[in-house]
Amino acid sequence: MGVRAAGTKTENGAEKPLKSRETDEALLARIARNDGAAVREMVGRKLPRILAVAVRILGDRVEAEDIAQETFIRIWRQAPRWESGRARFDTWLYGVALNLCRDRLRRRREVYTAEPPETVDPGPPPDRGLEDGDTIRTVEAALAMLPERQREALVLQYYEELSNTEAAAAMGVSIEALESLLARGRRNLRAFLENTDAHADTRD
Repeated sequence: MGVRAAGTKTENGAEKPLKSRETDEALLARIARNDGAAVREMVGRKLPRILAVAVRILGDRVEAEDIAQETFIRIWRQAPRWESGRARFDTWLYGVALNLCRDRLRRRREVYTAEPPETVDPGPPPDRGLEDGDTIRTVEAALAMLPERQREALVLQYYEELSNTEAAAAMGVSIEALESLLARGRRNLRAFLENTDAHADTRD
């Protein structure tokens, strides 16, 4: 016999069905009406992923927190103007976070006259299934050395598990361009992890 999840009870004892999870668009509509509960729900729902993306792209937790905060400010500003069906909310959200990360990296390059050498990666999340802390740190260091666009492509597809279509849309590139970035990023990261003398392909 199947087990049915219990709902809440009405005053006469009848059972009400459990409330289904609200869509992102429904939350945005509530945020546009200054609903504090909707704000908290959106933060709880999206903050961990945005923070994870920013940390992996920037390699700095404090800067990543700044990016996450600015991303949510953009959400509050966009909420009253959001047009349902025009774009997938998560695609737009990743795009905002990526653009903010790019701006931060550009500011770094203005401070330091030269970028650090950009290199190296494998396919599926490089740290998936790995338990050795040193190995994971090595992979994260390698990821940080990749050219900006290669790093973005790998983070979105392998860590955030976006499809090629979703990742390409978030990055504002074609699927073919995304696949090229993924291939070069994997090749570069693999070269680093295998400690070879092969020259990394650092084209963005």
